[in-house]
Amino acid sequence: MSATSAEPEEQVGLRERKKARMRESLMESALRLFHENGYQRTTTEEIAACAGVSQRTFFRYFGSKEDVVLEAVEDVDEHLFASLADRPADEPPFTALRNAMVDHWEYLRRGPLHLKGSAMGMVADSPELIEVNMRYCHRRQHRLARAVGERTGVDPATDPRPGVLAAVFLSALATGHQAWCASGSHDKERLLGAFLDRLDLVPEVVDGPWSPPGPSPG
Repeated sequence: MSATSAEPEEQVGLRERKKARMRESLMESALRLFHENGYQRTTTEEIAACAGVSQRTFFRYFGSKEDVVLEAVEDVDEHLFASLADRPADEPPFTALRNAMVDHWEYLRRGPLHLKGSAMGMVADSPELIEVNMRYCHRRQHRLARAVGERTGVDPATDPRPGVLAAVFLSALATGHQAWCASGSHDKERLLGAFLDRLDLVPEVVDGPWSPPGPSPG
């Protein structure tokens, strides 16, 4: 390839990197303001000002505040799907999902996705984001089913197993989150424990038989 033909590609690459950096800057500014001031009270004008750009620039990247939150949580999910793809090929699908969750959590705890990860709680807990949460849950299940299908070589469009597995996995996470919220805890390590407890119950719940719970400690 000649230098003349390579130059436009380099320019396009630079332009795309600048756009990606601006998108990340706007998203980070928005999420920080949402946590500091509340989602409802934060305006797109304030987000743009925090990122050092105009409100018009904000709308070049995001259609609304809701889009910022939705894209943030979907960015987090992309890492979960990547963790699933990296699991050993001989792991059964549900075991691979469970272990991918642990790998993903470790990355969330110490990596650059920490702020985006906090947006997941915002989506689940904010009344203003009920519609966003419904869209997110629907899309998340379908995207996870596709990721499971890619790993197993199964097409979710013709085989229901990836969709069933995705639904079971996400339902276990949802019940773990509910238990954590009900406990009044704010410890994220206990949240991970609640997730894993529910995931580890799935084989017993599915296969049975169920034994009556033992007496509560006195």
